[in-house]
Amino acid sequence: MAHFSRLFAISIDVPAPDHDATVAFWSGAVGAELEPVGKYPEFNGARLPTHDMLVLAQRLGDGGPARVHLDFHTDDVDAEVARLERLGATRVDRAENWQVLRDPAGLLFCVVLDRPGALSEANATRWE
Repeated sequence: MAHFSRLFAISIDVPAPDHDATVAFWSGAVGAELEPVGKYPEFNGARLPTHDMLVLAQRLGDGGPARVHLDFHTDDVDAEVARLERLGATRVDRAENWQVLRDPAGLLFCVVLDRPGALSEANATRWE
């Protein structure tokens, strides 16, 4: 099925004790205040100045190591996950409107459902 997707966010995952310092650091590093993200209190984020991408700092609830992961946004999570599985990704976990996957090297990344109409020929790749 035809769908759109694009690489849209860089997520910095950090243990809870390091979250505030990480938000302050990355706000200064990218020149944009990483603000709390609405209904997801574990995230702070900002659009990168002069880019159409986000930087997110995610507070890890269960601990775990600090890491960075990428988020693809799409208008069809199932179609995008199937496309990426054909390339070698494997499923890890499913949440409300996103799927966590691993690339062939074992690195985590996410496929996130974007709001209706947000993706188009102008800002995303159309996959057949």
